[in-house]
Amino acid sequence: MRAAVWHGRQDIRVEDVPLPADPPPGWVQIRVDWCGICGSDLHEYVAGPVFIPVEKPHPLTGIQGQCILGHEFSGAIVKLGAGVSGFAPGERIAADACQHCGTCYYCRSGLYNLCEKLAFTGLMNNGAFAELVNVPAELLYKLPAGFPVEAGALIEPLAVGMHAVKKAGSLLGQNVVVVGAGTIGLCTIMCAKAAGAAQVIALEMSSARKAKALEVGASLVLDPKECDVLAEIRARTHGLGADVSFECIGNKHTAKLAIDVIRNAGKSVLVGIFEEPSSFNFFELVSTEKQVIGALAYNGEFADVIAFIADGRLDVKPLITGRIGLEDIVGRGFEELVNNKEHNVKIIVSPH
Repeated sequence: MRAAVWHGRQDIRVEDVPLPADPPPGWVQIRVDWCGICGSDLHEYVAGPVFIPVEKPHPLTGIQGQCILGHEFSGAIVKLGAGVSGFAPGERIAADACQHCGTCYYCRSGLYNLCEKLAFTGLMNNGAFAELVNVPAELLYKLPAGFPVEAGALIEPLAVGMHAVKKAGSLLGQNVVVVGAGTIGLCTIMCAKAAGAAQVIALEMSSARKAKALEVGASLVLDPKECDVLAEIRARTHGLGADVSFECIGNKHTAKLAIDVIRNAGKSVLVGIFEEPSSFNFFELVSTEKQVIGALAYNGEFADVIAFIADGRLDVKPLITGRIGLEDIVGRGFEELVNNKEHNVKIIVSPH
């Protein structure tokens, strides 16, 4: 079959690879419908290896070096491994990407996204930029009848936003700020609105992403280059600041901003992936009793997202800005996202 294989930095090749073996016990084989290009895939292309293990085999999967990318996907079950029950060939499913050991402290505590041997599909094991992919059955979620086919590729990033929103506690009637309106920021805006936030203020500098933030439900978009965002937010929150903020960029300066925009005793949830340390003065937390919370990936939120898409509370159509075939994934996918990132949110790929 054809697959998009990571060989190294700036080196992703669409090439012939062997069909995956029959799924082992407890696993299933999926025929992929659509798979989205994620920011983590882009990191591997531009600056990799980031997550892909190259120095030694991954402790859970044994993968080392070359890897078929892709983890934001849905499809139909083709084959069941021994011992799999509750699923049948032909059923349409989405798959959580957090492959985990099931035996460490965090897995046994229900925190599988913090597994000591965590392996993301498409980064630490072969993924879904291919016709077929094998995944553990415990990661599957059935899609209801009539579920939009393309929407299956957006469940995973929306689950990241949903997990962050859940980490913040109830948002009902709350004033929320989302820092950054990239894919995860937009997904977080959508989930915060669905969770009952009174207003969601987005902070973004890209004109295209400003428009997209409003399209998916932001009450207001502020550009830090054009105004004093702290003053503007306080003016819209009775002089206090936001109740909750979400940092969706992964930059030490925007993390500080996400803490600054909340009121005393407010909450800031950090969702972005940070590449460098900060010199933040933690007394700012002590003196204000602000809370900073980390949010990594998701932990069961696929179910919430599927339900919200099915009943219309989440509309994925504004997030899809490109549809391409697998053979075009480098030029019209990765290169497009590198060179025209401002104008793209989610490019989805069909392997057929």
